[in-house]
Parts: sequence; structure tokens; C-alpha cells
Amino acid sequence: MAPADSLIYLETNDIAATLQPLIDSNAFVEAAKAKPDLSALKGVQLAIVVTGFEASEEQVNDANSVLNFKAHFVAIADTHAWQWQTNSFAENQLGEFVNKMYGGGVQLDTVPKNGGTEYVWSAEDGRKAYAFVVGSLIIFGNDDSAIEKVQAVRRGESPAFAQNGKELTRAAGETIAAGYVSTDGIAQLSNILGAQRAKESGEEAEVQSFVARVLPQLLRGAVTEATWTAQRTEQGIDDRLFLKLNGDIAPIFNETLAAAENDDTSLLDLAPSDAATVTRYSFKDPQIAWRSVLLAVQKMIDPESAKIVVALSNSFFEPYGIKDGEGFLGAVSSNIVTVKYEDEDDVAVIARAKDQRGLASFVDPDVAKSPGSVIQMTESGFENISLIGNAEIVAKCTQAHQSGKNISKQPPAFKSLDSRPSIQTYGIDRDTAVILADILNERKSDSVTSSSRYVVETRFNSRGMERRLVSEFGLIGSIISLLSNNE
Repeated sequence: MAPADSLIYLETNDIAATLQPLIDSNAFVEAAKAKPDLSALKGVQLAIVVTGFEASEEQVNDANSVLNFKAHFVAIADTHAWQWQTNSFAENQLGEFVNKMYGGGVQLDTVPKNGGTEYVWSAEDGRKAYAFVVGSLIIFGNDDSAIEKVQAVRRGESPAFAQNGKELTRAAGETIAAGYVSTDGIAQLSNILGAQRAKESGEEAEVQSFVARVLPQLLRGAVTEATWTAQRTEQGIDDRLFLKLNGDIAPIFNETLAAAENDDTSLLDLAPSDAATVTRYSFKDPQIAWRSVLLAVQKMIDPESAKIVVALSNSFFEPYGIKDGEGFLGAVSSNIVTVKYEDEDDVAVIARAKDQRGLASFVDPDVAKSPGSVIQMTESGFENISLIGNAEIVAKCTQAHQSGKNISKQPPAFKSLDSRPSIQTYGIDRDTAVILADILNERKSDSVTSSSRYVVETRFNSRGMERRLVSEFGLIGSIISLLSNNE
């Protein structure tokens, strides 16, 4: 029943089975007063379709404004129940959900229509939600025209998503959810991301304009479509996101961004276990990998913008105290580790130098003069390893090595998931558990905190890029978190 021109399509064969791993997680149990009762959702099949996006700008003051993006979505659910039971579910569970999301005070109007029942929920601030119930089906969304698109497919008046030739791994067995983003969906998401990043890039109008113009060009030029599957495993939710890349780019990245054969895990002994993220890059030749990315970028955007991007390329390395990124990458071995805390300035980079003196020449002179910002190790097994960055974070790295409180000492679940990824990130999620507790139940207290660990691995092949995420909440948790009143 999903329209063939859907921008984004997500589905699950059993909502309860999809949510169960989230509420069973240690982090959720720590944050929530109790586990919610999922019995009403058992066996309910659900598809979520995004048919379009709407942008609006809210003026905060004379100088600043906030961009808001609203997705026009439809949720299509088959309860496999009698119509009176489905009506009851819409009026009670679904109505309670809408009331909570809209902050309370929601009014409900119902109207018999086309052999079913139409529901309209109206919030005090004017927002509306819509549903149509017929038989065991609930068609629910925030846009009545999008619901009508689904109705047209249901009546056989419009083509269905299933008929457009796109392959989608169906939610079966241990696969608890699956999804697809079309080429048009990638384009619209690129525009949204470009606008958001532009607003975050500073107050300079020229900078904002540059980001808003170039970032969408890059994303649309690189990614043609995306597919996603989520599985429940002993390690947590295992998400596989595959980005199909432009046919000119994919084979190049497959070669230049391939993982190095040697795995220098000693660098992770210096990465603190309490860092927000620790990322290890492992390329056959880091300098060639970087050059290939820059060349790909230049091909996807206009010539003038390409010159600016190349001129600004060293800015990616500046937070780490590196003045010449390409030179730095040519002076180090295949493995590089970056350490980041919550503050954007609290960072460090760890690398083994092929030429220690040459490496030193690529460090920003002011950083080199700053006490504790550059450390060269001489310990056996750690020869020629340099730590560069914020002096406080560099100190934390050396302390992590001495105390043993580093990423290498994490449980096996957070070691490498598969052999030799090109990029591997270990992270701590300090927000999702509390947000989900609010949405799915109630948090234990206003001051409760709960964190969970995750690992992301990135690989490249001849068709594109695969991102594998193993975590307690997965992308499903991230999607549900967007329903928070604070979002």
C-alpha cells in the first residue's frame, strides 16, 4: 500500500519484536521506571512511508532564526484484529501516543467514511494528526493528503512501492526491521542536511551560502540510494546500512579506501575508554586515501567551489594541531586513531610515525610549543608513536595507557565485529536511554542518567559503502528518539 514514489520506506513484521530489544537493554532498565507492556503490539505489522518534506523558519530574534523540517509521513499498520479492536487501539493506544507527543490537551474528532472511520487529533498549538481505520488496517500520519496517496494505492488507482523494482530485504527471522531510501529521498535529505549545516557553520552569510550549496551537491553526487536492515543479536541490535555510491566513485574508493593488511592495535591502548568517540582509520596508504576523497569531491561540484574545498581541506586537521594534513598522512603508518570528548576542542590524534622528524614538521608550531600538546613515546612496543592535540586530552591518553582504562580493555562485544574494517568507531551514547524512557514509559527521576556503548565499522566495495552499527538501541532507537518533544 506504500506509494511507488515514496522517498523513504521502513517496515517491520512485528512491532513488539522490534521494540523488545530496546526495553530489554541494560541502559533502558537503568533509565525507565518499568518496561512498557508490548502485548497490544504483538504481531502488528508496520510500514512507515515518508512522502515529502516541508521546511519552515522560526525567527528567534532580529539576528537569529531556527530552521524546522517536517516530514510528511504515513504509518500503515495491520493489527490482524477485528475492526472494533482496531478502532479501540486507534482511540486509546494511538490516541494516548498522539496526546503525549503533542504535549497534552489533544482533541479527537471521528467521522464514518468509506466503510471505515476517520480520526483527526487536534493539538492546542494547531498541529494535527490523522488516521483511517478499516478492517484490521490503521493508516496514520501527519498529512491527510499523504494518507490519501496510500488509499489510492490500496484502491488500485496508483502504483505500489512493491512494483517499482527496488530490492528490499524483508523483515523475517532475526531481522526485526528493514528500510530503503530512494534517489529522490537522498536528494531531499541532502538539501535538508545542507541547510542545517549551513545554519551551524557560523554567522557569515558567504560561509552559510557555500555550505548550503556544496554539501547537497556532494551527497547527491556520491550516494544514489540506501538500504538498511536491523537484526537482534547477542551483542545488541546489528544495523547494516548500505549506501550505493556513484558508479565512477565506488570502484575508486574500493581500491584507495581499502583496509590495511597490518592491524596496529597498540594505538588503541592509548585511547581512553571514557571518550565520547574513538575512531581508528586503517588504510593501505592514508595519503592516497585522502587524495582520492579530495579528487572525488572536486569531480562532484563546480570548479570554483572545488578550489575552495581544496584550499580549506587542512581545516579538517586543524583541531588536532596539524597544519598540513596531506603531509601528516604521508609521514605516518597505515593506522591512525582519533579521540574526541563532548567539547569539539577536546580532541587528540594518535599515530605511529614513519619519519618522526618529518612528522614534527607538519605540526602547528603553536601547538608544538604548548606544553603537553605533543608527546613522542619511546616505550618498547610503542616506539615512534606520537600523540598530538589538546594537552588535557593527550594527558588522558597517556593515563589510559598507564591505568589500563582504554578501549583495548573493553568487553569482546566491542572488539572488531568483522575482519579489518577501513574505519572503526567506538562510542558512548549518553542520551538515547533517557529519551526512550520518556517516550516508551517514564524515566525513574529527572536526574537519572544512563549510558551505553556502541561500535560502528565502515567498509567499501565495488558498489558502495557499508556501515555496520552494533548498539543497544540501534537506528530504531534513534528514529524513535526523534519523536521526543525536545526535537
